[in-house]
Amino acid sequence: MDRAAKENISMCTITIKRGISILALLQLSLLTGCVSYEPAILVPALNLSTEDITLADMAGASGARIDFGVELGLNESDSLSNIEILPGVRVRGISANGPADSAGIQLGDIILSINGTLTNHPDVVESLQQQTLTIENTLFNVRRNTVVFEATVVPRTVNSNAAPRELYRIDPIASRAAYRTQMVSISGQPSIAAARVVEVYQTSPLRGAAIEAGDMILAVNNVPLNSAQDLVSRFNSEFELGETVNVTVFDGESVLEKRFDLWDPGRRVSTISFGPLIRYQSSVAPDSKSFSLLDLWLFSLYSYNRVDQERSHSILGLLNYSSDLGELIEEEN
Repeated sequence: MDRAAKENISMCTITIKRGISILALLQLSLLTGCVSYEPAILVPALNLSTEDITLADMAGASGARIDFGVELGLNESDSLSNIEILPGVRVRGISANGPADSAGIQLGDIILSINGTLTNHPDVVESLQQQTLTIENTLFNVRRNTVVFEATVVPRTVNSNAAPRELYRIDPIASRAAYRTQMVSISGQPSIAAARVVEVYQTSPLRGAAIEAGDMILAVNNVPLNSAQDLVSRFNSEFELGETVNVTVFDGESVLEKRFDLWDPGRRVSTISFGPLIRYQSSVAPDSKSFSLLDLWLFSLYSYNRVDQERSHSILGLLNYSSDLGELIEEEN
């Protein structure tokens, strides 16, 4: 065999080996490849309320409280580059002809103390107003520009509000509707608990099943309900979003079986990976995407990254380009 023929055979052998190596790499990438998904819409966490809640605790102390007639905020420095919380609270609003207004306090004044109590946070003043005190003169130490003066404020009494009253239970995610517990008697039978539909929101899946406000849901998948909260809890804990549920509904005249799919956020591709050849990732929060081609750990043949409006490209880790970088801009009111 002559030399030329041997060289051709050698080159063919090398080409075949390279082809086999590339084929093996492709096969390995396909074997290690994966695709994953995530919700197309970010679903917020939902803390389910207990069956029995005491709203009276939210009403605050009973009886009268006092009011100085001012709206207060933190006394922040005016520098955007070095924000500092200074002593006192700044007057952001004043009730016309109210106690503070009558005492000569103006917008922008800094209240340093009330009856000797330092007021370095609005909550301190709110705490003083929550106390059920008799009407008496209160001494305000006030700073206006570089002058500190004393103002006598006669607070007014304000009757406390009545205790909160429950209106309904709401399901903002799975069924996107509001319900109220109601006892109902059907055809002379003993009363049973039901979840009366109070409101059906625009994107609620109940609309597709022709379930309207006023209808009463008696059972879910043939399991009777105990209350409106029982319905909300079961929709959001026993079923996956998008899952089909069967409900027993009483519309005031007849009992009907209806079916609908719980609200579905949809899904989107979040990751595509084929070994070191291709890798794609995306996220909803923050809004970001990344892509790499032939990732060799230290560098990639090509990579692309985007976070919100900021984008970057890289070729072999040597040629890099970025665009639409966000900047902090100080705006004047």
